[in-house]
Amino acid sequence: MRFTRFVGIDWSGAVGSRHPSVQVAMCEAGREAPQLVLPASGVWSRAGVLDWLGGLSGDVLVSMDAGFGFAAVSPFVMPARDLWAEIDTIAAGDIDLGGHSYIAHRRDAFWLGAADGPRHLRAHLRVTEQVYAASRLGTPTSNFVLLGASQVGKASLSAMRLLHRLGWPVWPFDPLPVAGPVILEIYAQAFARMAGFRGKLRDRVSLDGALAHFGSDAMPSEFANHFPDHVGDALVTSAGLRAIAAEPRWWAPVALTNAIACTEGWTFGVA
Repeated sequence: MRFTRFVGIDWSGAVGSRHPSVQVAMCEAGREAPQLVLPASGVWSRAGVLDWLGGLSGDVLVSMDAGFGFAAVSPFVMPARDLWAEIDTIAAGDIDLGGHSYIAHRRDAFWLGAADGPRHLRAHLRVTEQVYAASRLGTPTSNFVLLGASQVGKASLSAMRLLHRLGWPVWPFDPLPVAGPVILEIYAQAFARMAGFRGKLRDRVSLDGALAHFGSDAMPSEFANHFPDHVGDALVTSAGLRAIAAEPRWWAPVALTNAIACTEGWTFGVA
């Protein structure tokens, strides 16, 4: 494994320019506990995360808890980078990398409630989400469903705008470079499940237990005993990513074809 730093980002597609639910954590190779990364203001904007990532260099592996693609159904059957560019162009006027204008542009594709008819007719799952659902470790939500606490579609749209502007290699859409940064998508709850936790990580005891599963030291003594779940997600993702990044099976899922890698993408940690 060539990566020396591991970043976990819990993401948000909410309206606005400051997002307490956006949290960033980073750890170095080894076993030292991950650390929260905060901007000077104490609260991240999505554009602030983009700027921060742009300042990173070296062999850093970054993960975001958001989808990087949509299920390959019309009109979304296209190379992912073309989709990201289209979203960024149409939503260019949305504040802080928001994607709400794109929702209006493709309104017939998304499900926002009962007025759109039966939910299942629009709740298409990507292959990676189907594989994860079959594992019975969790219940993924379609990126086309934009209603409810578990929806990730709005976060995915803003993440795709970030990817377009960042310009980094993105797994699995691009070949892995021999050096330099790479960014990929993850599902934070998958890492909690790997560590044996089915709920959110909001307390120090649970978080330290999950970190120990991934071979990480516990959080320092001054770290809070209780915290928002977004903080726990970012921290466990950073440590979990470090723990599994050297395992070849995560980079070559059985169901990941070239066509899927080009269009839908894949969630790292799902095999």
